[in-house]
Amino acid sequence: MALQRARTPEEYAEWVKQARFEVGDLRECLLYDMEEIGEMVRYPEFLGILEQGINDVYDAMCRGEYAFGREDLPFMETAETHTHQIPFMILLKQINETHRRGLDIGEGD
Repeated sequence: MALQRARTPEEYAEWVKQARFEVGDLRECLLYDMEEIGEMVRYPEFLGILEQGINDVYDAMCRGEYAFGREDLPFMETAETHTHQIPFMILLKQINETHRRGLDIGEGD
């Protein structure tokens, strides 16, 4: 199954914004779970890497310095390792696929 790629820069930016929201939501859910069990447990290390990587992409977009590339986004290796803990993994894969292959403008790839 081929992954969907963003069709417009606006759609791609919206996906990145959604990923920022999702990682923040995951952080909040984990915090809630930690409070419920009454233990101070550290966030999983992968969460910080993921959050920083997504924020780096977003910040580069905001500064007008973002560039599509041929290689995976830096946080994808970590995300793939923890895929079973990331409920929005498909979104991350779509962002990465768009990063690697560019926007889906309907022409032959």
